Amino acid sequence: MMHRIVFLLAGIVFGAGLALSRMIDPAKVTGFLDITRVWDPSLAATMGGAVVTTFALYAIAKRHPRALLGDDMPLPPSAIIDRRLVVGAIVFGMGWGLAGICPAPAFAVSVLSPVALWFVGGLIAGVLAFRWLERKAD
Repeated sequence: MMHRIVFLLAGIVFGAGLALSRMIDPAKVTGFLDITRVWDPSLAATMGGAVVTTFALYAIAKRHPRALLGDDMPLPPSAIIDRRLVVGAIVFGMGWGLAGICPAPAFAVSVLSPVALWFVGGLIAGVLAFRWLERKAD
């Protein structure tokens, strides 16, 4: 039960951070992504804060073999930038840029916005299609 409470609290903090930084507003995200007009760099502060926080917490996590609730502490297995990572990042960026909606905020606003709901449906379809193609290739 404690795991569920921790996950719920983490989700609340994450959702509040998305709302506070206005990342749930497609206009804010589009303003950051559209560098050809009036560019809004304020979202870079949100991303920078996330990177700094994550960096600090990973430094702490590397010194502990177990999480606070006793589970294994899985850290990323590799820092190699390979073709799959680059292509995935490009495809992700294309979807983000075309829709102006990042996946996490899309989940947060999908109950409020028909556009975000369609985006989340497409996101799920894309993940399922990739998994199907990956299994077919093996």
